[in-house]
Amino acid sequence: QVQLVESGGGLVQAGGSLRLSCAASGGTFSRYTMSWFRQPPGKEREFVATISGSGGTTIYTDSVKGRFTISRDNAKNTLYLQMDSLKPEDTAVYYCATRASLGFRIDRSASEYNYWGQGTQVTVSS
Repeated sequence: QVQLVESGGGLVQAGGSLRLSCAASGGTFSRYTMSWFRQPPGKEREFVATISGSGGTTIYTDSVKGRFTISRDNAKNTLYLQMDSLKPEDTAVYYCATRASLGFRIDRSASEYNYWGQGTQVTVSS
């Protein structure tokens, strides 16, 4: 079983920055593709970014390209999301997720993921 715990959310003004962390335990973290999703108020959960096990490949949804950076530290079993130039429309609960399977695959649908953290709230004020 894989356990995921997010942290780092909070309230920030538009234009500000936050760094989210996701601590993983169980499984073989360094071999798993990891992703970030978010769920804005009253909306469906949506894909934000994904990163390969080695960290060498990253994919972003268009709305965050150039502002968000996904990264990982496999020695610490931790996934990160650096969020810069935040906008009010980035307000959401942010989740880390994984299929905990080998090989890199881009999955933008939340239904493809087996393991989720509890989420961390990010609120961007205008």
